[in-house]
Amino acid sequence: MGRYVVRRLLQMIPVFIGATLLIFLMVNVMGDPIAGLCGDRQCDPATAAQLRKEFGLDKPVWQQYLTYMGNVFTGDFGTAFNGQEVTELMGSAFPVTIRLTVVAILFEIVIGVTLGVVTGLRRGHPVDTSVLLFTLVVISVPTFVTGLLLQLLLGVEWGWIRPSVSPEAPFDELILPGLVLASVSLAYVTRLTRTSIAENRRSDYVRTAVAKGLPRHRVVIRHLLRNSLIPVVTFIGADIGFLMSGAIVTERIFNIHGVGYQLYQGILRQNTQTVVGFVTVLVLVFLVANLVVDLLYAVLDPRIRYA
Repeated sequence: MGRYVVRRLLQMIPVFIGATLLIFLMVNVMGDPIAGLCGDRQCDPATAAQLRKEFGLDKPVWQQYLTYMGNVFTGDFGTAFNGQEVTELMGSAFPVTIRLTVVAILFEIVIGVTLGVVTGLRRGHPVDTSVLLFTLVVISVPTFVTGLLLQLLLGVEWGWIRPSVSPEAPFDELILPGLVLASVSLAYVTRLTRTSIAENRRSDYVRTAVAKGLPRHRVVIRHLLRNSLIPVVTFIGADIGFLMSGAIVTERIFNIHGVGYQLYQGILRQNTQTVVGFVTVLVLVFLVANLVVDLLYAVLDPRIRYA
């Protein structure tokens, strides 16, 4: 196991470098950031040259990337065009988005897996058909429609919740935004769990466990569910990064100043340092999440061994 972890960590290095290089190149060709600093008026050549020199934009792109990567390994993600350190923006944005992601993942695990187990064990029953139709509707409706509708009904019309989230964004205020963020993924988790349960319940090891006279709940939890969760864990592991990076719509709807909000502002203002810095951290989140998922395979299925 130890050698496998070391090997995977070494494999992450070229992936991390390649991903950050691609992001850096894409962000630097999306427009002239100096033009955005001057607003509607065009910067005079002297001011533009001074700003490019100040932010290191007068150097070749490859040199900018090497300088950036060298600073990243020392914990310096650069300075935004407004003079604020990118690490300061991260310090205020990531805790909020992490809390939002935790709430969303809990919804996926608790509701999605539970509904998937129930429908997988009762395949073809009315409850199975109802859940399938409900998940199909959730997948079909865009997230911004679901978010605005729930915000209007629960926040404005019925007054059950606050229409927007306070700057501190405590967990109790993130329940509805977390549900909105997790809605589509929750539907996929339900369908994945249902399919996996329905397929594995016909396996020989499940029939053997039933023939031994084991209690039904032990057969479902210890034998059936454990092996059926492998594709679900794979999806949820990859979904952690997608939720953190794809929360732009949800955070805009509920006025949450998290990672999605900062990315939106960075793209809107062509603030390359902010965008590249945040996306660099998200790349690390994806890599670590995939490593944890691979290690969980051995926990769920004893037949999997890493050398």
